[in-house]
Amino acid sequence: MARIPAAVAAVRLAVRRSLPADGLVLVACSGGADSLALASAARFVGQAAGRPVGLVTVDHGLQAGSAARAADVADWAGNFGFAPVEVATVSVAGLPGGPEAAARYARYAALSDVAGKCGSAAVLLGHTRDDQAETVLLALARGAGPRGLAGMPYRKGIFLRPLLDVARADTRKACAAQGLVPWDDPHNIDPAFARSRVRGAALPALVEALGADVVANLARSAGQIAADNAALDDLARSALLSAYGNDGLRISDLSGMVGAIRTRVLHAWAKELGASGAALSHRHVEALDALITDWHGQGPVYLPGGIRVARVRGGLVRVP
Repeated sequence: MARIPAAVAAVRLAVRRSLPADGLVLVACSGGADSLALASAARFVGQAAGRPVGLVTVDHGLQAGSAARAADVADWAGNFGFAPVEVATVSVAGLPGGPEAAARYARYAALSDVAGKCGSAAVLLGHTRDDQAETVLLALARGAGPRGLAGMPYRKGIFLRPLLDVARADTRKACAAQGLVPWDDPHNIDPAFARSRVRGAALPALVEALGADVVANLARSAGQIAADNAALDDLARSALLSAYGNDGLRISDLSGMVGAIRTRVLHAWAKELGASGAALSHRHVEALDALITDWHGQGPVYLPGGIRVARVRGGLVRVP
């Protein structure tokens, strides 16, 4: 029996470890090396286990020939034995954020819609260890706190990222070993995008200065920070419940909390009031915290969604 190439085995093992116990699994595949290697591995693992595996490719309509490329991916998937195979065509026009953010929002919305329609138990995404390292560097550059430095989660809702411990080089090797020809997205090397600059210049410079292990170490740090975040969030949930008064949160309870817990309590409470998590920033939380730790009679804090919070009679309360 021919020996399975190491890169192919690594991708298959990562997928095998991640698959839910039962139900249809969808692979999100752009045709790039990462998602193509992921799709091939998922099909192999699913077939061996008698599990249904489908594929969905998203056409963002941002490049010439994108519809034809999506059709090529779908044709490949159908010939390879995926079922169902879906092409989701989206529009990013009018969506918030820059081009990257708008495309990401549209993509995840489309994947969620297809998963719901198909009754999928999970959607597999092809983000690799290198993607995680890039995410951590971008978070550092914009001054993100622990939530940003935790990088991309292994699982969020129906979305799974099996390849977060697999190097990008291995997905390319896996494709080559299986005769798969990936598509290289020109956006990935376009210096107009921050992630492309990190990928093409910043991260290679760090590798040259600090050694090849810097990529794995950045990704590992993200996992460690994510674990710490989960523990602190659990403590914050309990602290939030204990701090509730008649109308809001008791200042006496909040002032006795350590800062790492208190700010998480305030963040969670703001979301309970209806503030969008995407729009809620550290500046909003810092302003709420100042009502406790730097109180000098200041007025209410304005949160996303037109929400106002003030300090009234020993408590933080929502006000008209």
